[in-house]
Amino acid sequence: MLSLLKPTGIIIMAAGASSRLGRAKQLEIVKGKMLLQHILDEVNKLENVSAVLILGANGETIKNNVDAAGIPYLIHQAWKEGMSSSMQAGLRYLLSNEPNLNQVILLVCDQPFVNADLLTQLIEQKAASEKGIICCAYADTIGVPVLFDQQYFDALLALKSKEGAKKLIFQNMGDVFTVAFPKGEIDIDTEADLEGLS
Repeated sequence: MLSLLKPTGIIIMAAGASSRLGRAKQLEIVKGKMLLQHILDEVNKLENVSAVLILGANGETIKNNVDAAGIPYLIHQAWKEGMSSSMQAGLRYLLSNEPNLNQVILLVCDQPFVNADLLTQLIEQKAASEKGIICCAYADTIGVPVLFDQQYFDALLALKSKEGAKKLIFQNMGDVFTVAFPKGEIDIDTEADLEGLS
């Protein structure tokens, strides 16, 4: 187990319908393991975190096919409103159970190279840099996984449903530290994406 310095919330967003793939990508096998199971297993390697899994489309089917190993889950009925809506449901849940939470990491379920070491690096760089937003850098952009300090919780909860957390990153670039994650550009949206990882 990896010991972390401060209590951290983790929101695993897996509510989408995978419309481009045509089936639940959360359950697709990549390198011998389901995509969502991989993320759950990596989160479970961390200590001193409070995680929640946000499901939506195909929620019960997905839940019945993965082992969350103690990570609670929510089936977010308003998942069609967009990723921010799912994130907000997760953040509200975490704050209701951990009112003193001081930072949160946002994860998606379809980045097969996210691992516990990367998540630990985000937390450690938060402490070392004293910045409020720690995000990953790949393919000439920045994005998830991303860690937000508690000072951004209200802004995260105020995002409109179609707005993404990236809006807050770009609005606060002076408070951003980036962690190189070249393989972060690899995610699963289409059949071709899966074929490239077989």
